[in-house]
Amino acid sequence: MLYPALFPFPLWDLRIYLSDSSPKIQWVSSESKSDYGKFRLTAGKIYGDRDREKGLQTTENSKFYAISSRFKSFSNKGRSLVIQYTVKHEQKIDCGGGYIKVFPFNLRQKNMSGESQYYIMFGPDICGSETKKVHVILNYKNKLNSMKKQIRCKVDGFTHLYTLILRPDQTYEVKIDNEQVESGSLEDDWDFLPPRTINDPTDWDEPEHILDNSAEKPEDWDDLILFMDSFLNSTVLWLTAFRTCGIWPHPQIENPSYSPDFNIYSYDNISVIGLDLWQVRSGTIFDNFLITDNEEYAEEFGDDTWGETKLGNCVSSSETLGPASDEKERELGIISILMVLHSE
Repeated sequence: MLYPALFPFPLWDLRIYLSDSSPKIQWVSSESKSDYGKFRLTAGKIYGDRDREKGLQTTENSKFYAISSRFKSFSNKGRSLVIQYTVKHEQKIDCGGGYIKVFPFNLRQKNMSGESQYYIMFGPDICGSETKKVHVILNYKNKLNSMKKQIRCKVDGFTHLYTLILRPDQTYEVKIDNEQVESGSLEDDWDFLPPRTINDPTDWDEPEHILDNSAEKPEDWDDLILFMDSFLNSTVLWLTAFRTCGIWPHPQIENPSYSPDFNIYSYDNISVIGLDLWQVRSGTIFDNFLITDNEEYAEEFGDDTWGETKLGNCVSSSETLGPASDEKERELGIISILMVLHSE
């Protein structure tokens, strides 16, 4: 379904719709491997509105997938960056990715692979009983940094809305189904920068702790008495410190290697959105891609798309869809996008 093209408030936004009637601005399949899995345009087996809920669906088991779409490049410097889309694992996925990647303008789409440089990787990843998490991987100075916190993803077969927000105040927010699941500081929750403080290297170099190789043992030295006395005294001191203060903290000093960077959130020449993933069992449907600078609009867009159709997740269609070999469903020529960019 297509939505009105003009909005009074977003300074720029990108909306990608999957529709037979949208302009022929196509997704580009990577040719870096000869055996990538194929996508088709479908609403799947369970939906509320068949036409409105069509998305890109993986169709082949045990395959890598690589497909992308280009738009007019922009920078989010000085603005929030909101990335949002929906995922439906209606195949009861056992191992596979459901994440998206955002790339710079210099990506050669037909050569896209897992080695291609990207800015942001975001979304769910499921594999067995151990891995059920939301990736938030951010590129900082050409180095990929994974989020230190763990966010659990949805594992059922319904459609879910995933939203990532990066803000100019260096904070972030992750939402699932328009509800916050994590938030915090970019600097604190990723290892972009050296730590602000480090252990004081001079703390343990007091003279009484330094070995004097010129010293000699006195003639009346009693090793056993000295050992027991030293052991008992140190044990009493350690227990007293532990009971009153817990584990003794190492004194800290300011890290001379630390320098703040107030542009961690910002990326230049954002230009491509893509799916670059592996799935053991296919059937995931991706839809309702949105990139904008307006958080309120993103939430409303989520309510108007995912929110309007989520009740349909419980309705099973009596109409079964054709196999992936059906040319109308499989042909990438009809998997199109509508992009609307606003600028001042």
